[in-house]
Amino acid sequence: MINRARTSIVLLTGVTLALTLTHEQQTNADTPKRKWLQSTAYAVPKHTVSDGEGYFAIVEGHNRRLYIGTHKNATNCWLVEFDPATKTMRPVVDAHKAIGTVATGFSAQAKVHTRNNVGKKTGKIYFATKQGYPAPGEPRIVYPGGYPMVYDPATETIKVYPIAVPHQGIISITPDESRGLAYISTCSDSRPIESTHFMVLDLATGKYKDLMDCENSYAFVVVDYRGRAYHPIRGSDIARYDPETKTLERLKQTIDGKPPAAESHLADEYGHPLNWDISPDGKTLFSQPMSGNALYSYDLMQEGGTLDGRFLGPLLPGAKGTDCRAMCVGPSGTAWCAVTEMVDGVNLSHLVRYAPGDKVPIDLGPVAISNPDFTPFHDEKGNGLPFHHGIVKKYGVTTTIRVTLGVCEARDGSVYILAIHPYTLQQISPDQLR
Repeated sequence: MINRARTSIVLLTGVTLALTLTHEQQTNADTPKRKWLQSTAYAVPKHTVSDGEGYFAIVEGHNRRLYIGTHKNATNCWLVEFDPATKTMRPVVDAHKAIGTVATGFSAQAKVHTRNNVGKKTGKIYFATKQGYPAPGEPRIVYPGGYPMVYDPATETIKVYPIAVPHQGIISITPDESRGLAYISTCSDSRPIESTHFMVLDLATGKYKDLMDCENSYAFVVVDYRGRAYHPIRGSDIARYDPETKTLERLKQTIDGKPPAAESHLADEYGHPLNWDISPDGKTLFSQPMSGNALYSYDLMQEGGTLDGRFLGPLLPGAKGTDCRAMCVGPSGTAWCAVTEMVDGVNLSHLVRYAPGDKVPIDLGPVAISNPDFTPFHDEKGNGLPFHHGIVKKYGVTTTIRVTLGVCEARDGSVYILAIHPYTLQQISPDQLR
């Protein structure tokens, strides 16, 4: 999902890089003043990332620690634990060590790209690995396939499951521990049509049941209050699997009683990345298309073969262009979107809330970093560090100017956002969100 950002990095020359590393850039006096949310930033350990990148792999465990996935292209990936009490990070899973591989290049398990999930009964962390970017001339067939993984914070042990589909990574893993299952969505990284197998993993035996190839990129699987699992299908249909009856349905969808409009990105011919998450009671599905400036919801208690959704409102009213790759529904039942708006040629990061009782999504404002010296931006010679150009001083504050990738609401009311270049965790305290 961030190939465009990666491409722009590769094209930077030394001169351009020096110009874009604008940590001391002066305020743009012509830009209107905004109400800024202040965040505290923490750098993800840099040996776990190569290009300062990361994804939407973030979740709070039962122990109130955060678990973050990393990407080190052509090398490896890690699961990193952040302890808010001590404000420290440490890698807890080395994916290659857990698998028992020393593969490099496109054969490596380069990314944790899944939205991490927590087992309700055990508190175990569910995540999986995915392919990275091939070098010129490197065939995609050399990637063996992604592995589901389950980390137990209580015992600090890791269980690795077999490859789901050969040569395909894993973009989603969602457990249903009450039934001993986890749901998988694979990813081929093909274009224009992605291959994404909707699968059931038996957690006891490690065996898979392949339900169908849904062909919708970057899918999130959710499980409702009856244990039924949902996966988007290319076009606009939705797959629903009932583990009790072992039946797979193909549901139609409407928005406010009508087929999804073309501009919604809910019915794109070749599919579209859809941010999905579900309310804590499992009765409401929230959907946010990556390139759509809108939030939708579906009542999962509906009967019949059609899911009728509702348009809840725009994320950023009046914005000319938005990018949202980070949406979650927290323990409070609030839906959060970390969304960027193109302003003055940069991606200005906003935090948007839709809480129970809200009539429309509420833009809480752009996000600033209150501790701009949280990580070095220059080496000992004063030269700008590679892949540290995503955080700058602009509009009189320090902020991120690249797309944001993950968001997580903690039980103490804090909200966390993942930013890139460098890969950074931003903590927004509850007092900022009132």
